[in-house]
Amino acid sequence: MHRRDFLKLIISSAILHNIPVNLFAREPSTVAVSEGKDYEGITRAVIAATGGMQRFVKKGDVVVVKPNIGWDRKPEYAANTHPVVVKTIVEECLKAGARLVKVFDNTCNDPRRCYENSGIAGALKGMKGVELKHTENERFRDTKINGVFLKNWELYDDALKANVLINCPVAKHHGLTGLTLGLKNMMGIMGGNRGYIHREMDEALSDLNSFVKSHLVIIDATRILTNHGPQGGSLKDVKIMNKVIASTDIVAADAYATTLFNLRPQDISTTVTAYKRGLGEMNLNKIKVIKA
Repeated sequence: MHRRDFLKLIISSAILHNIPVNLFAREPSTVAVSEGKDYEGITRAVIAATGGMQRFVKKGDVVVVKPNIGWDRKPEYAANTHPVVVKTIVEECLKAGARLVKVFDNTCNDPRRCYENSGIAGALKGMKGVELKHTENERFRDTKINGVFLKNWELYDDALKANVLINCPVAKHHGLTGLTLGLKNMMGIMGGNRGYIHREMDEALSDLNSFVKSHLVIIDATRILTNHGPQGGSLKDVKIMNKVIASTDIVAADAYATTLFNLRPQDISTTVTAYKRGLGEMNLNKIKVIKA
Protein backbone atom coordinates (compact mmCIF):
# COMPACT_ATOMS: atom_id res chain seq x y z
CA MET A 1 0.00 0.00 0.00
CA HIS A 2 1.29 3.48 -0.89
CA ARG A 3 2.25 5.60 2.13
CA ARG A 4 -0.30 8.28 1.22
CA ASP A 5 -3.10 5.69 1.03
CA PHE A 6 -1.95 4.24 4.35
CA LEU A 7 -2.17 7.67 5.99
CA LYS A 8 -5.65 8.21 4.56
CA LEU A 9 -6.71 4.86 6.06
CA ILE A 10 -5.37 5.85 9.49
CA ILE A 11 -7.08 9.24 9.39
CA SER A 12 -10.39 7.70 8.30
CA SER A 13 -10.14 5.23 11.16
CA ALA A 14 -9.38 8.05 13.59
CA ILE A 15 -12.47 9.99 12.50
CA LEU A 16 -14.62 6.85 12.79
CA HIS A 17 -13.44 6.28 16.39
CA ASN A 18 -13.55 9.97 17.42
CA ILE A 19 -9.77 10.20 17.79
CA PRO A 20 -8.36 13.73 17.16
CA VAL A 21 -6.86 13.69 13.69
CA ASN A 22 -4.07 16.09 14.68
CA LEU A 23 -2.54 13.27 16.70
CA PHE A 24 -1.54 11.85 13.34
CA ALA A 25 0.01 15.10 12.06
CA ARG A 26 2.90 14.24 9.78
CA GLU A 27 6.49 15.26 10.30
CA PRO A 28 7.37 18.64 8.78
CA SER A 29 8.99 18.61 5.36
CA THR A 30 12.77 18.76 5.66
CA VAL A 31 15.24 20.56 3.45
CA ALA A 32 18.99 20.01 3.82
CA VAL A 33 21.34 22.80 2.80
CA SER A 34 25.11 22.72 2.63
CA GLU A 35 27.45 25.54 1.70
CA GLY A 36 31.10 25.61 0.67
CA LYS A 37 33.50 25.68 -2.24
CA ASP A 38 34.02 21.90 -2.14
CA TYR A 39 31.11 20.98 -4.38
CA GLU A 40 31.70 17.27 -4.00
CA GLY A 41 31.75 17.62 -0.23
CA ILE A 42 28.59 19.72 0.08
CA THR A 43 26.71 17.40 -2.27
CA ARG A 44 27.63 14.39 -0.14
CA ALA A 45 26.67 16.36 2.98
CA VAL A 46 23.09 17.06 1.86
CA ILE A 47 22.64 13.47 0.72
CA ALA A 48 23.78 12.27 4.14
CA ALA A 49 21.45 14.74 5.85
CA THR A 50 18.44 13.30 4.01
CA GLY A 51 19.25 9.83 5.31
CA GLY A 52 22.01 8.78 2.94
CA MET A 53 21.67 7.41 -0.57
CA GLN A 54 21.12 3.92 0.82
CA ARG A 55 17.74 5.19 2.04
CA PHE A 56 16.67 5.45 -1.58
CA VAL A 57 18.86 3.11 -3.60
CA LYS A 58 19.03 -0.61 -2.89
CA LYS A 59 21.41 -3.22 -4.25
CA GLY A 60 20.61 -4.06 -7.84
CA ASP A 61 18.46 -0.98 -8.50
CA VAL A 62 18.37 0.85 -11.81
CA VAL A 63 18.54 4.55 -11.01
CA VAL A 64 17.80 7.57 -13.19
CA VAL A 65 19.72 10.71 -12.29
CA LYS A 66 18.00 13.56 -14.12
CA PRO A 67 20.10 16.73 -14.30
CA ASN A 68 19.54 19.76 -16.47
CA ILE A 69 21.72 19.26 -19.55
CA GLY A 70 19.42 21.22 -21.82
CA TRP A 71 21.72 23.95 -23.04
CA ASP A 72 24.93 24.36 -25.02
CA ARG A 73 26.65 26.23 -22.21
CA LYS A 74 29.80 25.68 -20.17
CA PRO A 75 29.42 25.07 -16.42
CA GLU A 76 30.24 28.61 -15.32
CA TYR A 77 27.15 30.00 -17.11
CA ALA A 78 24.75 28.21 -14.71
CA ALA A 79 22.43 26.96 -17.46
CA ASN A 80 23.03 23.28 -16.63
CA THR A 81 23.59 21.27 -13.45
CA HIS A 82 27.21 21.46 -12.31
CA PRO A 83 29.17 18.39 -13.48
CA VAL A 84 30.76 17.86 -10.06
CA VAL A 85 27.33 17.74 -8.42
CA VAL A 86 26.09 15.24 -11.01
CA LYS A 87 29.17 13.02 -10.71
CA THR A 88 28.94 13.00 -6.91
CA ILE A 89 25.28 11.97 -6.98
CA VAL A 90 26.08 9.17 -9.42
CA GLU A 91 28.97 7.97 -7.24
CA GLU A 92 26.68 7.87 -4.21
CA CYS A 93 24.15 5.81 -6.13
CA LEU A 94 26.82 3.28 -7.11
CA LYS A 95 28.12 3.11 -3.55
CA ALA A 96 24.59 2.36 -2.35
CA GLY A 97 24.48 -0.65 -4.67
CA ALA A 98 22.88 0.57 -7.89
CA ARG A 99 23.33 -1.88 -10.74
CA LEU A 100 23.02 0.83 -13.34
CA VAL A 101 22.76 4.62 -13.20
CA LYS A 102 21.20 6.27 -16.25
CA VAL A 103 21.80 9.97 -16.87
CA PHE A 104 19.96 11.86 -19.61
CA ASP A 105 18.00 14.95 -20.60
CA ASN A 106 15.81 15.78 -23.58
CA THR A 107 17.87 18.81 -24.56
CA CYS A 108 16.78 22.09 -26.11
CA ASN A 109 20.04 22.65 -28.01
CA ASP A 110 22.05 20.05 -29.95
CA PRO A 111 22.41 17.10 -27.54
CA ARG A 112 26.03 16.31 -28.39
CA ARG A 113 27.11 19.88 -27.70
CA CYS A 114 24.98 20.12 -24.56
CA TYR A 115 26.41 16.94 -23.06
CA GLU A 116 29.99 17.91 -23.88
CA ASN A 117 29.98 21.63 -23.09
CA SER A 118 28.02 21.18 -19.86
CA GLY A 119 30.99 19.19 -18.59
CA ILE A 120 28.76 16.28 -17.64
CA ALA A 121 30.00 13.94 -20.37
CA GLY A 122 33.58 14.51 -19.27
CA ALA A 123 32.76 14.10 -15.59
CA LEU A 124 31.10 10.71 -16.12
CA LYS A 125 33.50 9.39 -18.74
CA GLY A 126 34.85 5.93 -17.94
CA MET A 127 32.62 5.32 -14.92
CA LYS A 128 31.47 1.70 -14.71
CA GLY A 129 27.78 1.10 -14.21
CA VAL A 130 26.88 4.49 -15.68
CA GLU A 131 24.94 5.09 -18.90
CA LEU A 132 24.98 8.60 -20.34
CA LYS A 133 23.01 8.64 -23.58
CA HIS A 134 21.10 11.12 -25.69
CA THR A 135 17.36 10.53 -25.62
CA GLU A 136 16.03 8.44 -28.52
CA ASN A 137 12.66 9.23 -30.10
CA GLU A 138 11.54 5.61 -30.18
CA ARG A 139 11.95 5.33 -26.42
CA PHE A 140 9.31 7.93 -25.61
CA ARG A 141 6.13 6.08 -24.70
CA ASP A 142 2.61 7.45 -25.04
CA THR A 143 1.43 7.42 -21.45
CA LYS A 144 -2.00 7.96 -19.91
CA ILE A 145 -1.54 10.61 -17.23
CA ASN A 146 -5.18 11.63 -16.62
CA GLY A 147 -4.12 14.94 -15.11
CA VAL A 148 -5.92 18.25 -14.88
CA PHE A 149 -4.34 19.47 -18.14
CA LEU A 150 -2.23 16.58 -19.41
CA LYS A 151 -4.36 13.56 -20.27
CA ASN A 152 -1.73 11.72 -22.33
CA TRP A 153 1.89 12.50 -23.09
CA GLU A 154 5.04 10.88 -24.43
CA LEU A 155 7.31 10.14 -21.47
CA TYR A 156 10.77 8.61 -21.56
CA ASP A 157 10.73 4.91 -20.90
CA ASP A 158 13.83 4.94 -18.70
CA ALA A 159 12.19 7.37 -16.28
CA LEU A 160 9.04 5.25 -16.11
CA LYS A 161 10.88 1.98 -15.48
CA ALA A 162 13.59 3.12 -13.06
CA ASN A 163 13.55 1.86 -9.49
CA VAL A 164 14.65 5.28 -8.27
CA LEU A 165 14.54 8.75 -9.85
CA ILE A 166 16.81 11.48 -8.53
CA ASN A 167 15.96 14.94 -9.80
CA CYS A 168 18.96 17.30 -9.83
CA PRO A 169 18.22 20.66 -11.45
CA VAL A 170 20.26 23.83 -11.42
CA ALA A 171 18.55 26.82 -9.78
CA LYS A 172 17.96 29.53 -12.36
CA HIS A 173 15.77 32.27 -13.71
CA HIS A 174 13.15 31.45 -16.33
CA GLY A 175 11.50 34.00 -18.58
CA LEU A 176 8.06 32.36 -18.41
CA THR A 177 7.77 30.74 -14.98
CA GLY A 178 10.02 33.11 -13.03
CA LEU A 179 12.30 30.28 -11.90
CA THR A 180 13.07 26.77 -13.04
CA LEU A 181 13.85 24.31 -10.25
CA GLY A 182 12.85 20.74 -9.42
CA LEU A 183 9.28 20.76 -10.71
CA LYS A 184 10.22 22.16 -14.11
CA ASN A 185 13.37 20.06 -14.50
CA MET A 186 11.12 17.05 -15.02
CA MET A 187 10.20 18.41 -18.44
CA GLY A 188 13.39 16.68 -19.56
CA ILE A 189 11.60 13.31 -19.48
CA MET A 190 8.91 14.59 -21.86
CA GLY A 191 8.87 14.11 -25.62
CA GLY A 192 6.50 15.55 -28.19
CA ASN A 193 5.73 19.22 -28.65
CA ARG A 194 6.67 20.54 -25.24
CA GLY A 195 5.74 24.06 -26.32
CA TYR A 196 2.11 23.01 -25.99
CA ILE A 197 2.27 22.79 -22.20
CA HIS A 198 3.11 26.49 -21.98
CA ARG A 199 -0.64 27.07 -22.38
CA GLU A 200 -1.16 25.73 -18.85
CA MET A 201 2.38 25.36 -17.53
CA ASP A 202 1.50 25.28 -13.84
CA GLU A 203 -1.11 22.55 -14.13
CA ALA A 204 0.96 20.60 -16.65
CA LEU A 205 3.97 20.49 -14.35
CA SER A 206 1.80 19.40 -11.44
CA ASP A 207 0.26 16.70 -13.63
CA LEU A 208 3.71 15.46 -14.64
CA ASN A 209 5.15 15.50 -11.11
CA SER A 210 2.04 13.80 -9.73
CA PHE A 211 2.50 10.97 -12.21
CA VAL A 212 6.31 10.59 -12.08
CA LYS A 213 7.65 11.12 -8.58
CA SER A 214 11.14 12.29 -7.72
CA HIS A 215 12.40 10.11 -4.87
CA LEU A 216 15.04 12.71 -4.02
CA VAL A 217 15.51 16.27 -5.26
CA ILE A 218 19.00 17.77 -5.17
CA ILE A 219 19.15 21.38 -6.35
CA ASP A 220 22.48 22.70 -7.60
CA ALA A 221 22.84 26.27 -6.35
CA THR A 222 26.61 26.35 -6.52
CA ARG A 223 26.05 29.24 -8.94
CA ILE A 224 22.64 30.48 -9.99
CA LEU A 225 21.40 32.20 -13.12
CA THR A 226 19.61 35.38 -12.01
CA ASN A 227 18.41 36.70 -15.38
CA HIS A 228 17.91 35.79 -19.05
CA GLY A 229 17.10 32.18 -18.22
CA PRO A 230 16.74 29.41 -18.91
CA GLN A 231 19.60 29.59 -21.42
CA GLY A 232 21.62 32.52 -20.12
CA GLY A 233 24.87 33.31 -21.84
CA SER A 234 26.37 36.16 -19.82
CA LEU A 235 28.47 35.78 -16.70
CA LYS A 236 26.95 39.08 -15.51
CA ASP A 237 23.76 37.11 -14.83
CA VAL A 238 25.51 34.47 -12.72
CA LYS A 239 25.75 34.68 -8.93
CA ILE A 240 28.04 32.37 -6.97
CA MET A 241 26.16 30.82 -4.05
CA ASN A 242 28.25 27.71 -3.27
CA LYS A 243 25.15 25.84 -2.04
CA VAL A 244 23.46 22.52 -2.64
CA ILE A 245 19.91 21.78 -1.44
CA ALA A 246 18.23 18.40 -0.97
CA SER A 247 14.79 17.17 0.04
CA THR A 248 12.35 14.34 -0.54
CA ASP A 249 9.67 17.03 -0.88
CA ILE A 250 9.97 18.62 -4.33
CA VAL A 251 7.77 21.59 -3.42
CA ALA A 252 9.74 22.30 -0.24
CA ALA A 253 13.02 22.10 -2.15
CA ASP A 254 11.74 24.55 -4.76
CA ALA A 255 10.27 26.82 -2.10
CA TYR A 256 13.55 27.09 -0.21
CA ALA A 257 15.57 27.61 -3.41
CA THR A 258 13.29 30.51 -4.32
CA THR A 259 14.70 32.49 -1.38
CA LEU A 260 18.15 32.48 -3.00
CA PHE A 261 16.71 34.85 -5.62
CA ASN A 262 15.21 37.16 -2.95
CA LEU A 263 11.77 35.90 -3.88
CA ARG A 264 9.01 34.19 -1.92
CA PRO A 265 7.59 30.75 -2.80
CA GLN A 266 4.20 32.38 -3.43
CA ASP A 267 5.82 34.50 -6.17
CA ILE A 268 6.34 31.38 -8.29
CA SER A 269 3.04 30.10 -9.68
CA THR A 270 4.37 26.60 -10.46
CA THR A 271 5.25 26.18 -6.78
CA VAL A 272 1.88 27.50 -5.66
CA THR A 273 -0.05 25.18 -7.97
CA ALA A 274 1.95 22.13 -6.90
CA TYR A 275 1.33 23.03 -3.25
CA LYS A 276 -2.39 23.41 -3.85
CA ARG A 277 -2.38 20.04 -5.61
CA GLY A 278 -0.87 18.39 -2.53
CA LEU A 279 2.58 17.66 -3.96
CA GLY A 280 4.44 19.13 -1.00
CA GLU A 281 4.90 21.99 1.43
CA MET A 282 5.70 25.54 0.31
CA ASN A 283 5.22 27.46 3.59
CA LEU A 284 8.72 28.19 4.84
CA ASN A 285 7.59 28.34 8.47
CA LYS A 286 6.44 24.72 8.15
CA ILE A 287 9.67 23.45 6.55
CA LYS A 288 12.50 22.18 8.74
CA VAL A 289 15.84 23.38 7.39
CA ILE A 290 18.93 21.35 8.26
CA LYS A 291 22.34 22.93 7.78
CA ALA A 292 24.44 19.99 6.61
